[in-house]
Amino acid sequence: MRVLLSLLSINLLLACGTHRDVAPTETFGASFAATEVMPTEQLLATYSAEELSDTVRTTLRGRVNEVCQARGCWMTVAAGDGQEMMVKFRDYGFFVPKDIGDREVILHGVAYYQVTPVDELRHYAEDAGQSPEEIARIDAPKRELRFLADGVQLL
Repeated sequence: MRVLLSLLSINLLLACGTHRDVAPTETFGASFAATEVMPTEQLLATYSAEELSDTVRTTLRGRVNEVCQARGCWMTVAAGDGQEMMVKFRDYGFFVPKDIGDREVILHGVAYYQVTPVDELRHYAEDAGQSPEEIARIDAPKRELRFLADGVQLL
């Protein structure tokens, strides 16, 4: 009987340890129900470049790579295949904490591609705390995957 109880306890602990649904700890911007959430890594596999040339309304879950260290007014999120997605917030109506790097978030809004000019890329590099040498090496516009978030849930 003890062996059976021990095995049941171990199974229960293992099941709890692998549970992936986590309730949000904080919400920034508009409140939203996190239903039909897609991992950011699947965005590029799900939608074509043509679809993302316009905008695609979606809800994504991903890991934060970097946050604007000046005000928390933008962040980058891993998008799979070594790519990042620049996330900005609708009408600069809210910001996120500057210390959420490597945390998971759920984003609600629109995804799209944009060509970002050199001066804007340099501005983001400065906000991220890059050195003047790194900033000076930015010399060409960049086609980027973007996300304009109405709301962000921090997990």
